[in-house]
Amino acid sequence: MINQYISYSPAYTIVPTYDCFNRCSYCNFRTHIGESPWLTLTEAEKMLKPLQNQGIIEILVLSGEVHPNSSQRLAWFQRIYELCELAISLGFLPHTNVGPLSFTEMTQLKQVNVSMGLMLEQITPKLLETVHRYAPSKVPELRLQQLEWAGKLKIPFTTGLLLGIGETSQDRKNTLNAIATVHQRWGHIQEVILQPHSLGSQQIGQRDSFELQQLPDIIAIARSILPPDISLQIPPNLVNHPDILLACLDAGARDLGGIGPRDEVNPDYPHPDHQTLQAILDPNGWQLVRRLPVYPQYDAWVFPDLQGIVSKWRKKLAISQTPVLY
Repeated sequence: MINQYISYSPAYTIVPTYDCFNRCSYCNFRTHIGESPWLTLTEAEKMLKPLQNQGIIEILVLSGEVHPNSSQRLAWFQRIYELCELAISLGFLPHTNVGPLSFTEMTQLKQVNVSMGLMLEQITPKLLETVHRYAPSKVPELRLQQLEWAGKLKIPFTTGLLLGIGETSQDRKNTLNAIATVHQRWGHIQEVILQPHSLGSQQIGQRDSFELQQLPDIIAIARSILPPDISLQIPPNLVNHPDILLACLDAGARDLGGIGPRDEVNPDYPHPDHQTLQAILDPNGWQLVRRLPVYPQYDAWVFPDLQGIVSKWRKKLAISQTPVLY
């Protein structure tokens, strides 16, 4: 008998550039400035068109960061905007996560995104002396400001914690409380990701993977701190032990995030497919269901030009599954 529903977003990630002016010591994504050719619209169209009949809903636009004072910043932002427009024209729903934005940039991207995101990671400033020593955009106040601005602009938002990068248990609670405070003010946080750091082949820092056995307890703490309307998300490719995955669900996780061919942030850890996940979940009373990258309570916040495509996707899911989540 089915007890609960676990959601995920059928997604595909496109990367405008891997170049990033930050140098986080645990990163398995970035390249040095000038090493990554920018994705062209023609290349992106060739990637996205074959996906139109494959059940993909979300296009995650994920990019390395260009310095806000760089001469390339305007061109970089324009490329992101145009990639979102392309995704919409092909019938997909864009979700952008490209690092801190100016208020004007965030305002403009709302026009071509149904939701956006930025990992808060941890708000303790002590990480600026270690893993974030060479990462200027990881200043906690800057990232908290992004959450505030998203709330002011009524942008449905995803944020989260990165676990195992040198923080303490109290640091995690402080970060969760900061998210709760912002959400209580604006009501715009759809979901919080609890992402365990997982050792990758490209990182430059010597740091072991987060101990997954701790994750269910952290999820229970997060569930006790965060408002109940915020969904807790865990990445199943990083929580790759079925028993721990199920324990995380028992502790309060209810979403598995965007699942696609490749996790660009953790390329050493392939996503499990729908069938593999369902085989784990079904015998234990969980049913896996698809969702949109915007949760239904935020549909009215979506830019008017995008509401039609959101409505079409909701109708498609209503026909194909019961119940329709998010």
